[in-house]
Amino acid sequence: MSTVMDSGEDIGAIRTIRRGVHFSPELKEGIGGTLALAVVASAGQVVVPIVVQQVLDRGINGPSGPDVSFTVWAGVIAALAIVVTSWASYKMTTRLFTSAERGLATLRTKAFRHVHDLPLLTQNTERRGALVARVTSDVDQVSQFLVFGGLLFVVSVGQVLVATVVMVVYSWQLALVVWLCFAPLFLSLRYFQRKLSDAYGTVRRQVGLMLSAVSEPVVGAAVVRSYAVEDRTQRRIDEAIDAHKAASTRAQGFTAFSFSLGGVSAGLANAGVLIVGIWLGQGRLWGGDITAGEVVAFAFLVTLFVGPVQMGTQILTDAQNAIAGWRRVIGILETPADLVDPGPDGAVLPRGPIDVCFEHVSFAYPGGPLVLRDIDLAIDAGLRVAVVGETGSGKSTVAKLLTRLMDPSEGRVLLDGVDVRDIGSASLRSSVVLVPQEGFLFDDTLAANVRYGKLDATDEEILASAAELGLGDWIAGLPRGIQTPVGQRGESLSAGERQLVALLRAHLADPDLLVLDEATSAVDPALEMRIGRALERLMRGRTSVTIAHRLSTAENADEVVVVDRGQVVQRGPHAALVAEEGGVYAGLHASWVAQQGS
Repeated sequence: MSTVMDSGEDIGAIRTIRRGVHFSPELKEGIGGTLALAVVASAGQVVVPIVVQQVLDRGINGPSGPDVSFTVWAGVIAALAIVVTSWASYKMTTRLFTSAERGLATLRTKAFRHVHDLPLLTQNTERRGALVARVTSDVDQVSQFLVFGGLLFVVSVGQVLVATVVMVVYSWQLALVVWLCFAPLFLSLRYFQRKLSDAYGTVRRQVGLMLSAVSEPVVGAAVVRSYAVEDRTQRRIDEAIDAHKAASTRAQGFTAFSFSLGGVSAGLANAGVLIVGIWLGQGRLWGGDITAGEVVAFAFLVTLFVGPVQMGTQILTDAQNAIAGWRRVIGILETPADLVDPGPDGAVLPRGPIDVCFEHVSFAYPGGPLVLRDIDLAIDAGLRVAVVGETGSGKSTVAKLLTRLMDPSEGRVLLDGVDVRDIGSASLRSSVVLVPQEGFLFDDTLAANVRYGKLDATDEEILASAAELGLGDWIAGLPRGIQTPVGQRGESLSAGERQLVALLRAHLADPDLLVLDEATSAVDPALEMRIGRALERLMRGRTSVTIAHRLSTAENADEVVVVDRGQVVQRGPHAALVAEEGGVYAGLHASWVAQQGS
């Protein structure tokens, strides 16, 4: 899947920009007015050189002597031109900044939402740091270019074109000299563009890898310290940083060379204008005839030409970095979301206990063997079913298919007779709740984490829900009650307490189908009985499917479904399955009892 996400890496710059604008249509809003202001800003730049030429040739060295009135009016015109140019530049800047930030906010939002639309299987194939980099730093690179580089590029191109036109009017010979001096730079831009594109594409990839290398040890700090692998971890981080440094250094090397070539071209252009200008003034070259004012004006025009060209060279370099990031973001947006939400056209499940049916369901991870094989399984509404099996038997996959974290490779999963793929996401999530093996808690208060089950729940509703589950005294014993901070990933709470929060969150959501994936496998023994009572109350009046690791859970279920090597091999009440000599469940139960006794 990572290959699919990187599929945008090789597309051309123009196509990348077009696709980027497609995803961020705000970038096109008001573009006509912005370009008109850019024309005014660019054209205003040449007014001063023209005024200088006119003042020298007509106001000071005119045929009738100095003309003070003309000089004053020329100065007024120059001042007005500067005011108009400054106003146009300001308006253009604000318009470009506004449209760019709006467009990139849309791009960032779409990318973030699409990441969440991707199935967990797809997300797990991409490093977390790389995904974060695409939605953050890669978009930031695009933002900086469009807001600053894009603005300067528009002005620079306009300024070069206007300066060229005026230079040709004054002296086509000197204009030719300037363009010949810059010809090597212009001719090599295509080559440098390809090199820079490859180099900065590598830089953007290394940024994601570096973020992953740094963030993973931070999240897994306890493991790093427990096993004393700080040195190994530091080496991995150092290697990632060195790889990023090498990629950046290589890219900057191309940047420095192209910028230096621009400086050489500028020096040659200035020298060529002075030498050829003097010859033309003396009528010694190409039959030229040029006035002193025109020579001085031309020197101004060369500055207006050289500055934007050098700036444009730097901007093209920055553009390659930005476009490399843009490609990576587009790569995410164009990665298919395997779990398609039917939206408003999707079916809505009625409230009440849900019946479940697996029809000839098979599932395989990409490139792997079948995990589930042709499963047929019907669960009546209101039943408490425990799914048991050896590690790797496929029982957790049943939970993921049932809650549509993944879709089957073959067959259908039906809820109340409706294929889960045809049920609207909002209806599915309100009717079906998964309590995972380790409930993830956000760095916030206990109340804020519980409200993920019901976003508009009041404190009173949370306390009432806790009381219904028999958790009122536990809440009261916390330092600040439901306002107690849980820390990052819930680390301020024990594993068992984190599971209690997950159960309270599920109870507040009030689902019709409750799926518990190894919900008691990581429980603090001191809280096991409390969790057991909370589970008993949570499952009351609902259909529940529990992926059971501790067979004590299976003993209390209405029915037990035994999965072995991806197939349902037994089904029935606990007592009947235990009594079935030679059965898979009897063997599992005997092994579990022996472990408990030891």
